[in-house]
Amino acid sequence: MVESNIALDQIFGALADVTRRDILKRVSKAEHTITELAEPYAMSLAAIAKHISILEKAGLITKRRMGKKKIIQIQPKTIKVVTAYLSEYEKLLSARFSALEKLLEEQ
Repeated sequence: MVESNIALDQIFGALADVTRRDILKRVSKAEHTITELAEPYAMSLAAIAKHISILEKAGLITKRRMGKKKIIQIQPKTIKVVTAYLSEYEKLLSARFSALEKLLEEQ
């Protein structure tokens, strides 16, 4: 359980930054090189590489070499872990809202 919490902390920490969320969104649509990912941002290649490193440590993306280029792709397995975690809260809140709605209808 503790290992799972540490992983979730890393994942949500990585997602706490708007640039990293945008990178993840772009990578979810297609694989990119680091240079391609850096293009729309007004920051250095080193700064983008740091963002990518954080996403990679959290398990949200993976890197692979293709010649001299590093290709970045999404890691669906980790996204599924996050989705499963959040769906538990969705079920809990849905049940609470249903109970509240029923109570309000009775009154």
